Amino acid sequence: MPSPRELACRVAIAVLTAGALLAGGIGWASTFLGEYSVMDMGQLDSGHSHGSGGVAGGASSPGRSVAVGALVADPLRAPDVRVRLTASQQTIEIPGGHAIEGYAVNGTSPGPTIRARQGDLVEVVFTNDSVTAGATLHWHGVDVPNAADGVAGVTQDAVPVGGSYVYRFVADDAGTYWYHSHQVSHEQVERGLLGALVVEPSDPPSDGPETEALALLHVYGSQHTLNGKVQDEHVAAAPGSAVRVRVINTDQGTASVWSAAPFRVAATDGHEVNGPGPVEDHAVLIPAGGRLDVVLEAPAEGAARLHVGGARSISIGDPAATVTPARQPAGTLDLLAYGTPVPPALDVQSPDRVFDYSIGRRWGVINGRPGNFWTINGQLFPDVPMFHVREGDVVVMRIVNGTGEVHPMHLHGHHVVVLSRDGVPASGSPWWVDSLDVHPGESYEIAFAADNPGIWSDHCHTLPHAVDGLIAHLMYEGVTTRFTINGTAGNQPE
Repeated sequence: MPSPRELACRVAIAVLTAGALLAGGIGWASTFLGEYSVMDMGQLDSGHSHGSGGVAGGASSPGRSVAVGALVADPLRAPDVRVRLTASQQTIEIPGGHAIEGYAVNGTSPGPTIRARQGDLVEVVFTNDSVTAGATLHWHGVDVPNAADGVAGVTQDAVPVGGSYVYRFVADDAGTYWYHSHQVSHEQVERGLLGALVVEPSDPPSDGPETEALALLHVYGSQHTLNGKVQDEHVAAAPGSAVRVRVINTDQGTASVWSAAPFRVAATDGHEVNGPGPVEDHAVLIPAGGRLDVVLEAPAEGAARLHVGGARSISIGDPAATVTPARQPAGTLDLLAYGTPVPPALDVQSPDRVFDYSIGRRWGVINGRPGNFWTINGQLFPDVPMFHVREGDVVVMRIVNGTGEVHPMHLHGHHVVVLSRDGVPASGSPWWVDSLDVHPGESYEIAFAADNPGIWSDHCHTLPHAVDGLIAHLMYEGVTTRFTINGTAGNQPE
């Protein structure tokens, strides 16, 4: 029988344990977010002046406010391109592979490729036929007006089964883009609710490629597909003719492009490269969500093979030719120094705002889930920065990856130009992107013009990382949203 002293010790231990569990339970319960607005998230970050640390302008006195729903394309203008897209939850047949349970657009995955000409007003009538969690369409890489951004709980409510939403935007920039759901995106994108968007230049160059091909890369389960098929493709081309291949990486990780034949990188994320030179014995990396336009000439005899994504390839030239696969080169092209430099159309010498976006990781609890989560500037979601700008600001952002994983960073509604990596300034063609791989230990300095008012997501496009807290927002002064996350509309953007 325990002594009175032992009994007293046991009681004390039990009381302390119960107190710790109770405190932990209260702490855990306090992390459940419930319904919330991104306007109330984290801390307002107004940035600091370049090289000083002083506040750059700060938060100004309240002025005229505008709701995200009012930030639309000209409502009186008739559309030049009008498309109807319907999302469904169904079995997806994968030619050359096996079927999966996923999501389709107009009955297929990838969905229809939308084509427009630069300057066209595009109108897409989107209907949800059977996606039970609701769905949206985000126009990845297109600087749409905020109401058309398609982020559930920020710019709209998720479209319920039987509902519809109309997206309208002017395709100002020629280039290669794509669309995908931004409702439960880590699931709906991975399982196929996506498609391509190609904007042709309004005045194409006379010496441009004679032929073009699309190469949309996606992994359905473990099946590496090219344009929805577990198959390689061939593009017939006359000897010496140039073929432009628009590569879209819709997956969660980095894709590689290479060829034994020389090729040129014509565009990154919809922006033309100035003076692109031949690429030989090097692969080019495409971040998750990124796009790369490459131009390859058909050889005088036979065909050339362009490897896209590692598992798939496109042969260019004689349809009857057999092309031996080429091993992936050990070296990768450094786009920081590729092409011919020209002054960027953005004065970054004295920016109005400078922000830090430092990515880390630590143990904690997010929305009731304990785990090892991502941090931004040392804080766990939702206590992350709300980057605050005024329309007209020139913004510089310093992104630092202090973790052991690659993060493809994607800012909605804007393209950014890369200024430096690890302190080394850009020396090639202006490198414009909307999806940027930041490798472990790397730091980038990027810049953009705050010329598209709204509330914009700024997140990692390895979408499970966004679910685990790697997402902040850019908010323009005076812009508000009535939409909420986790409310009755069921909005869950990530």
